[in-house]
Amino acid sequence: MAFKIKNAPSLLFLFTFFYNIACSPFNPEPMAATTGGHWVQLQRSIGISAMHMQVMRDNKVVIFDRTDFGPSNISLPFSRCRFNPRDMALKLDCTAHSVLYDLSLNTLRPLTILTDAWCSSGALSLDGTLFQTGGFNDGHNKLRTFSPCPQHPETCDWLELPWNLTSSRWYASNQILPDGRIIVLGGRNSFTYEFVDPNSIFTAPENPNSFFFLRFLKVTRDSNPGEENNLYPFLHLLPDGNLFVFANRRSILLDYKRNIVLREFPVIPGIEKRNYPSTGSSVLLPVHLSGLDDPTRLPHAEIMICGGAFPGAFNLANINKIFIEASRTCGRIRVTDPEPKWIMETMPFPRVMPDMVLLPTGDVVIINGAANGTAGWENAANPVRYPVLYKPGLHEPLSRFEILAPAKTARMYHSSAVLVPDGRILVGGSNPHRGYDFQSYPYPTELSLDAYYPDYLGPEFETLRPSIIAVEAANNTASYGGNFSVTFSLRRSLAGISVALVAPSFTTHSFSMNQRVVVLHVAALQEVAASEFKVTARGPPSPTVAPPGYYMVFVVHAGVPSVAVWVQVK
Repeated sequence: MAFKIKNAPSLLFLFTFFYNIACSPFNPEPMAATTGGHWVQLQRSIGISAMHMQVMRDNKVVIFDRTDFGPSNISLPFSRCRFNPRDMALKLDCTAHSVLYDLSLNTLRPLTILTDAWCSSGALSLDGTLFQTGGFNDGHNKLRTFSPCPQHPETCDWLELPWNLTSSRWYASNQILPDGRIIVLGGRNSFTYEFVDPNSIFTAPENPNSFFFLRFLKVTRDSNPGEENNLYPFLHLLPDGNLFVFANRRSILLDYKRNIVLREFPVIPGIEKRNYPSTGSSVLLPVHLSGLDDPTRLPHAEIMICGGAFPGAFNLANINKIFIEASRTCGRIRVTDPEPKWIMETMPFPRVMPDMVLLPTGDVVIINGAANGTAGWENAANPVRYPVLYKPGLHEPLSRFEILAPAKTARMYHSSAVLVPDGRILVGGSNPHRGYDFQSYPYPTELSLDAYYPDYLGPEFETLRPSIIAVEAANNTASYGGNFSVTFSLRRSLAGISVALVAPSFTTHSFSMNQRVVVLHVAALQEVAASEFKVTARGPPSPTVAPPGYYMVFVVHAGVPSVAVWVQVK
């Protein structure tokens, strides 16, 4: 059985001389009913392992893994091949390492990615183009784009830009900024940040060596060989326009324009590390504008971080194949308070490599991951198959966590999860091996794609579900500070309406970059016909509250969301 450690990190090494774990399946006794939601396998194989995912405004999902895994299980179209003399696995590769998945049709087609995007980052521009940054080997400083083309859906493909990033960006994080630029921060041995401007990508940068040193990234890297524990730093744009940056156990408020650290927040309690390879996850909890009558008043902002691993866990797993129990804790901090403090809570299960997915209802689903070990090659054991619903608005902490229906498939290292417009959570990936390994036991390379259906999609909630008929917004735009209207149908009388903007995230390595839920202020609600209603919502007050770009708009009635429609916020 798994060894549990609760004391100081020195205990980890005290027991290594006699302890060699033989991992048994992780089958916890649920502390509550596990009827919440259900699972459906969408594709037994998409040909690749879904290491990175990005939902696009045309209801398709860009999925990719890495180019040096060896041959995938899906061929490039038109007998095309990719030759790369620097590829460590296969110099001539006629297989795809990226696919475009159609949510509506449950179909996919292969894409051609030329350089290695392993452990990279990404963000969407104002027009919905994916800007994908960095990776490994020949892709460590590359800048790539993928643009939706609904008029010619079979022709969209990856484009590699002629200009490179100024630094290597392997395990870096991205955040869309209020002016539409994208900040790319950190990466292995990269203690800097830089900016990508989508408006000037086809012209040579004025200063090709323009990057900014951030000492915080260097001092948060653990000194033990291999540990690091500050990669894929958590980035969240706050309503005041500054960046919350978290790495390892520490966090700062960064004025990225002036490269000034405005304040350091308290260290998160506990000894657990929270960033790669002791991978936890982080979200900015929903930003509530409802009831905020003064549009000039900034809303509160609260960060939540869950999971991770204890000091020394990576080396124990990587060298000795000893997998100690992961962190059971989550921390919340309201960073807009005058004196922010962490409030700690305990999850039903220990979890490393969790994904945290924001729902349009304002709740959080904690999904995927393992109960023991860390991120890395064969470094974890005991998959946690039970998702957990977290309800941040409940007063009693013990009632905030709800155990949901278990998955059949283990989703370990290199898995991902994203919210899609119909309210499902798309889940894929899991490849804890250096290449594709379909025979490995008990955790082979996983090519399948699943959907988790939250309980609000159950048939018993059908009469509560709004159905959007039309959006009244000039040029389909929710302008800053302006009103727009959504007409929807409902089969029963109203019982509470909210309108939520949900930003589509770029998800990899347990961090959903740019994930954001903004609950709008409802200015008016009226019945316009039998079983038809019109809700008028006020757009976000500024781009610091909701950065420009495409968002999914959900109408939520009595805790049950509609299928979303896309609007552009600018």
